[in-house]
Amino acid sequence: MKTLNKMQRRAAIWILGAFKTSPSMGIEAIAGIILIKFHLQKIARRSEICLLKLSLSHLLRSLMDDSPFSSIMPNPHCVGSLTNCQRNLTKGHLINSFNKALGIFPSFSPLNPEFSPGLHITDKFSNRFCFNLVNKKEKEKYKTRAQELDDIVLSNSSSPQSALVITDASIKYNIATLISHVHIANHPLTKTVHHASFVTSTEVELFAIRCGINQACSIDSVSKIIVITNSIHATKKIFNSKSHPYQPHLAAILSELQRFFNSNLNNSIEFWECPSRLKWGLHLNVDKDSKSFHPTPSYPSKISWDYCKKINSDDTINLWKMTFQASNGKGNNFLDLLDNNYNPICCSNHSSLKDK
Repeated sequence: MKTLNKMQRRAAIWILGAFKTSPSMGIEAIAGIILIKFHLQKIARRSEICLLKLSLSHLLRSLMDDSPFSSIMPNPHCVGSLTNCQRNLTKGHLINSFNKALGIFPSFSPLNPEFSPGLHITDKFSNRFCFNLVNKKEKEKYKTRAQELDDIVLSNSSSPQSALVITDASIKYNIATLISHVHIANHPLTKTVHHASFVTSTEVELFAIRCGINQACSIDSVSKIIVITNSIHATKKIFNSKSHPYQPHLAAILSELQRFFNSNLNNSIEFWECPSRLKWGLHLNVDKDSKSFHPTPSYPSKISWDYCKKINSDDTINLWKMTFQASNGKGNNFLDLLDNNYNPICCSNHSSLKDK
C-alpha cells in the first residue's frame, strides 16, 4: 500500500504542479483522484457481482444455485444447500457474491441464439437498418434536424405502412418512467407507459424502445419503422453482440426484428437522433408525459446489475468525501469553499471514477 500511495501522490503532484511538501489528501482531492484503499474496495465490491456474468452452466454459477432441490441431481456443495447459520459462519468471496445475487435480477444472456455468430441480425440483415445521428459540432446541421424530423412526419403521416415510434424516459427518486408513442396513419395513437425501480437510464431507454418496436411490429400493414429518440447510444447497443448487462432487452428486440425482417424483404427500420434541447414538438410531448407521473417505490425490490455497479461507485465516492472532510490529512491550510447554501464544497469527483 505504501508503494501505491507514493505512486499516486507523485501523479497528483505532476498533474497539479504542486510542491512536494503538499499534503497528499489535499492534492489528491483537487486532482480528483480517489484514495487507493477506496479504489481497491470498489474493485472488490464489483468483483462480487462479476460471477453473475457467467452462464448458468458454469461451475461457479452452479455453486451459487439457491434452489438445489429443484434439480434432479442437486449439488450438495452449493451455497443454496447451506442453512442460514452455516452461511453466517462461512466467509468468503463466493458467499458474498451469493448474498448480492439475491438482490439482483438476471441481466446477462450470453448464450442466447440471437447473439450467435452467423445468426446475429448484423450478419443477416445489415442493409435493413440505419442510424441518423446529429453532428453537434456542426451548428448548421444541428439546427436543421428539427426540419428533417418534420419532413419525416409529413412524408409518412399518410402511409399506413410506416410507423413512427417516439420514446423517452425519466428517473426521479430511483423510479423510472418510460413512455413510447407509436403514430400510424388511420390508427389511433398507441401509448405505452411502464415504471421500473432501481435501474439505469440506459436500461430504461432500451426498454422504452423495446416497447415501441413491439407495438409497431404487431401491426401487419407496417413495413417501415422510424424510431426517434434522444438516446441514440442506447439504440446502438441493440446490434452489439458482446456480453453486457442489457442482453435480455436486446434479445427480445432482436427476436422481434428477426420476425419483422423475415416476413417481408422490404421491411426496414431507421433510428433518428433527437436531442432533448432541440425541443422538437412530438418528442417534447413524450418528455412531458414521462415527467408527469409520480410513482411511489415498492419495497423490497431487486435492482439491476448495472445499477448495483453504480451504487458501489457512489458509496465509495461518498465515503471518500466524508473521510476527507473529517480528516486532518488535507492540511491545515486547505481552503474549504462554500456553495450558495453555505455548505462546504466536497472534493472533486470526476465522472471517470464511476466508469473505472
